[in-house]
Formats: sequence, C-alpha cells, structure tokens
Amino acid sequence: MAKVTFVQPDGSARTCVNFEGMTLMQLAVGNLVDGIDALCGGMMQCATCHCYIDPDWLDRTGPARPEEREMLEAIEGVEIRPNSRLSCQVQLGEELDGLVVHIPADQPGI
Repeated sequence: MAKVTFVQPDGSARTCVNFEGMTLMQLAVGNLVDGIDALCGGMMQCATCHCYIDPDWLDRTGPARPEEREMLEAIEGVEIRPNSRLSCQVQLGEELDGLVVHIPADQPGI
C-alpha cells in the first residue's frame, strides 16, 4: 500500500491509501476526491481525470505516453502543463508511496 496526497486548488490536502494495482484515478474516485470526475471510467476518452503530478515525483511516475499526451493536448479551456497527466494512466505501487498530486481548478467540459 502507498499513500497519495491530493492537493486542491485552494491548497487543502487529503491523503488516501491505495491498494496494489489501482490507478490514481480509481483511488481518487473511490475516496470522493473533488476535481477528479473520471466521466469515462478510466478509458482515456474524456480527460476529466486530469491532474498535475508534483514536479518532485515526475521521474517516478514517468512521462505521459504519446496517446495520453495527444488526449491532454486536445483539452480546451484547461491549463495543460509539462506535469499534466490523466490519473487513469498512472498505475500506483509501493514506489509511489508519498506521491503528491495537484488537482486543477477546472476539468474539461465541466
């Protein structure tokens, strides 16, 4: 198990514990984390699970794959950063214990 801290746009933070094999999106949805809507259920089709990985963790989560980057670049009206990821594409494991994730102020289409 690993702990992940979700930081809201207002700076408030909430730490959740994951189980092996979960995605970051599943952890957020299962813990009712505001701002991770995940309307497509993790199929990488809506980008409503967009998040910002804390820069200190980018080397451990790895970069977005080309398909994920393409989806991120197609989002309109939402700030996309170099550390933007779709939380449905971030697989959680022990190596990510302590991960910090920032929730954007807005999600696409919301």
